[in-house]
Formats: sequence, structure tokens, C-alpha cells
Amino acid sequence: MANATTPRTAWIHAGLRALATGGPDAVRIEALARSLGVTKGGFYGYFADRDALLKEMLDAWERDVTDDIIKSVEAEGGDGRDRLRNLFRIAGSRKGVTTDVSTELAIRDWSRRDPAVAHRLQRVDNRQMNYLRELFREFCRDEDEVEVRCTIVTSVRIAAHFIAFDHGTRTHDDVEHMVLQRILE
Repeated sequence: MANATTPRTAWIHAGLRALATGGPDAVRIEALARSLGVTKGGFYGYFADRDALLKEMLDAWERDVTDDIIKSVEAEGGDGRDRLRNLFRIAGSRKGVTTDVSTELAIRDWSRRDPAVAHRLQRVDNRQMNYLRELFREFCRDEDEVEVRCTIVTSVRIAAHFIAFDHGTRTHDDVEHMVLQRILE
């Protein structure tokens, strides 16, 4: 059995941190063991091999950025606009290994080279978009408008991490807030 002081989640989080900083090739059992200060033997008490760890890392990421966020938003209740505001606040405030933007960007990059990861990313994106559609439909009756608003939200969220231009006297957060206010009208 694995070292009791090194739980399964520690290996998963260490793998996600390695992925975020160096891509999937950086997720190496020996390197993870060193980062955790343990021997690699403990790894095999939890995982059959590296591929099993990679799958569980993606499982943890998917759960955190879909199920857990949706549950949190739904628990707060409210109408569609309220739940969208809560979604933006909750998703923007979650700071964890699986929700770190570097992790998402690494997974998106990895998906370009690995069809199984691309399939997983598409599933996650579709689940997130379907939830957005559900919320926007509560106050937008035009399906084209729902799709446009969902696409804008998702595009701004992803593209924000690649934008390097200034917004004059406004901060990037100010502009993002204005975009979100506009799409909630």
C-alpha cells in the first residue's frame, strides 16, 4: 500500500502541476516522487502505470471544472442571470491545481496532439456550453442569441489568457466585467 502521508490526490495534483508547467511529457513518476519527497514505489500502490495517472488527472480536472462548479452555482440558486453571475464569480475565484488556468491551457495544448485528450476536452467544453445555454435560455428566447452569448463568454474566458494589449485606462478585469454585464442584458 502507498505511503499514508502521500494520498492518491497528492500524486494527481503533483501530476497536474507538472502538466501545467511542462506539458504531458513532464508527468514522470520519478520526478513526481521527488517533488512529493517520496519513493516512486508508493505510486504503484495507487496506479497501475503512468497512463492510469494521466487518466485520473483528466478525471479530476473534468470533475472540478464541470460537476463541482455547476453544483456550487446551483446550490446558490436564483434565476438565469443570478446563476450566470454566480458562475462567473465562482469559476473566477476557484484557485486550485485542477482549476488553474495553466492546467487548462496545458490540456488544450495536449489535446492538439492526443485524440483521446481532444475527445475529453470536447466533452468538457460541450458540458460547459450546454450549461451556459440552459442559463441563457431562461432570459433569451432567440436560440441564435443564446449561441452568440455562450460563444462570447467562452471565447473571452479562453482568449483572455493570450491577450497582451492594454485597455487604456481600464484594467483587463474591468473590460471582462463590462463584457459580462453586456451579455447579461
